[in-house]
Amino acid sequence: MGLIEHCKELFKTSDLYAVLGVTKSASDAEIRRSYYKVSLQVHPDRALDDSKATEKFQILGKVYSVLSDKEQRAIYDEQGVIDEENDPLDQDRNWEEYWRLLFPKITVQDIKVFEEKYKGSEEERQDLIRLYEHHYGDMDAIMAAALCCSQEDEPRIQSIIQNAIDAAELTAYPAFTQESEKKKKARKQRADKERNEAEELQKEMGLHAEDSLAMLLQKRQKSREQGFNSFLSDLEAKYCKKGGRASGGKKGKK
Repeated sequence: MGLIEHCKELFKTSDLYAVLGVTKSASDAEIRRSYYKVSLQVHPDRALDDSKATEKFQILGKVYSVLSDKEQRAIYDEQGVIDEENDPLDQDRNWEEYWRLLFPKITVQDIKVFEEKYKGSEEERQDLIRLYEHHYGDMDAIMAAALCCSQEDEPRIQSIIQNAIDAAELTAYPAFTQESEKKKKARKQRADKERNEAEELQKEMGLHAEDSLAMLLQKRQKSREQGFNSFLSDLEAKYCKKGGRASGGKKGKK
């Protein structure tokens, strides 16, 4: 059975882009990011009650191999066919190793280094602008999805957004400009509760500061799994080095 047939059987679509939840116009970065998120959902070590998790994980790896290879992707886009004999679809490939090569585990130190570079950068500003537009100015959703932020960052984030509104870069959505004090207070209470729970857990388990940070991030990820807009998945997909052998194209072949 070929890759397209496998996609039909396992993902109910013959469209490779649809398997990853992207469109044909998706950039390489968007394809990579979507592959990471979708593959996490079916990863054999994480999937629940899915007897075909391993097979799905392998097929997702093959789909990404095709769409991350410029020549393979061009042929698929033009003709709707896949060269099943091409190396990226090698049946003997260890797809778990391939996935980990693309997305190496990140450490707490990696997160700290990323945060130092990210906060206050143009990249952060553009991310916040996209989040603002996507959520129509809803600060609850923006704060839940923004990278490297805590309740203490909210005034800074609001200022970034307000400056963009003042510069006519963004629409002044009422959800942002007319947010009630009650909603702001509720958001702060949720953040304080989360922080207190993390501190209590740290004391109970005798964790070091770095360990507690890791557990806090994991807790935060679990609370935001809907839509997979979680801190760790977004950060890991964004943080992993681009280019090199694992980034697709001819250099990615063995």
